[in-house]
Amino acid sequence: MMNANHTVFHPAVFILIGIPGLEKYHIWLSIPLCFIYVTAVLGNSVLILVIVTERSLHEPMYMFLSMLASADILLSTTTAPKALAIFWFHAREITFDSCMTQVFFVHMMFVGESAILMVMAFDRYVAICYPLRYSTILTTSMVWKLAFAVFFRTFCIIFPVIFLLKLLPFCRTNVIPHSYCEHIGIARLACADITVNIWYGFSLPILMVLTDVVLITVSYTLILRAIFRMPSQEARHKAINTCGSHFCVFLIFYFPSFFTVLTHRFGRNFPRHAHILLANL
Repeated sequence: MMNANHTVFHPAVFILIGIPGLEKYHIWLSIPLCFIYVTAVLGNSVLILVIVTERSLHEPMYMFLSMLASADILLSTTTAPKALAIFWFHAREITFDSCMTQVFFVHMMFVGESAILMVMAFDRYVAICYPLRYSTILTTSMVWKLAFAVFFRTFCIIFPVIFLLKLLPFCRTNVIPHSYCEHIGIARLACADITVNIWYGFSLPILMVLTDVVLITVSYTLILRAIFRMPSQEARHKAINTCGSHFCVFLIFYFPSFFTVLTHRFGRNFPRHAHILLANL
């Protein structure tokens, strides 16, 4: 039972520390972070522009790629500018509502990108395993339906996270030892039982992402089987090149993501600064 002497409130602002233990290196850490952020925004923006303006690229594969690029821009813009403001200008304050908005978009884009990668794997599966039926299965209408399904599923999973955070009373510190707001980090500042937050915030999104990973794995297993059955060496080489680049994206996205989530939940002795660096990556 909560002590009656504690003042329960929703703080007007939270204080983001940045990367605890590495404060004296913030300026140096900001250089690669800024470079990666600018590269991500410019690269993905050019990619979207080329896909939109070049009519020959108005195909499902490139439409899904533009969705992934848009999600990348939104996810990095949700986190990197605030982190750079902390590193450069010591602008550590963030309002409660802004923090909730950041939580929503960080988690929504993470789960959303996973769903987009799963849809991209399905696109390659149809293209390689059923090439003659590709244009009839993945019509423009079907692409838009898949895009809506990705958004709707992601929104329904992540919106309750914000609702659960809003219900929590805060009577402890308002200091967040991180460079951006994320669900469990904020929930741990509350002076109430956060079991529901922990299990919902950890279990359901991760279950959905794991489902995506399983479906991606099944898709690429079937794709590889189909590739090695192709009679043409050139066709096999082209298919492997396309799928190889996708597979690299999957590894880059999922490995640090799962590692940071699991260490946040179970790795009590894992260095906090290493966890936050991987989270930013």
